[in-house]
Amino acid sequence: MSSKPDAAQQQRLRDLAQLRRVRDRIDREYARPLDVEALARGVHMSAGHLSREFKRAYGEAPYGYLMTRRIERAMALLRRGDLSVTDICFSVGFSSLGTFSTRFTELVGVPPSTYRRQMEGVTAEMPSCIVKQVTRPVRNREARPPGQV
Repeated sequence: MSSKPDAAQQQRLRDLAQLRRVRDRIDREYARPLDVEALARGVHMSAGHLSREFKRAYGEAPYGYLMTRRIERAMALLRRGDLSVTDICFSVGFSSLGTFSTRFTELVGVPPSTYRRQMEGVTAEMPSCIVKQVTRPVRNREARPPGQV
């Protein structure tokens, strides 16, 4: 048995490197207009192939990952408290306040203004690494452990 990867394994490794580039681009450019077709073109894949492989590698489709990044950033800005919900909506890459509020509520469970009120002072004394961990939005309404923010 050879220890050298076969052609299929080599292709899978190349695909994973491309998927990592897409994920890194989403992390960097979450506030810019991004769509799956443009992300796929950037790594020379079809949109369908990118979506399938991204979900296989990271557990969610590229668009879902983008929405999660945007909502995470919005949550941080809402906790900070110095910007309006509308300003936050546009600063994280949404072009519609209605869409922002809907997506935020789907991921977080409460509208942005309610989240802001609930989080006032709650995370003030926590280290930022812990705040990020306990406030990460949960996709698909997965149950949070009892007592978690």
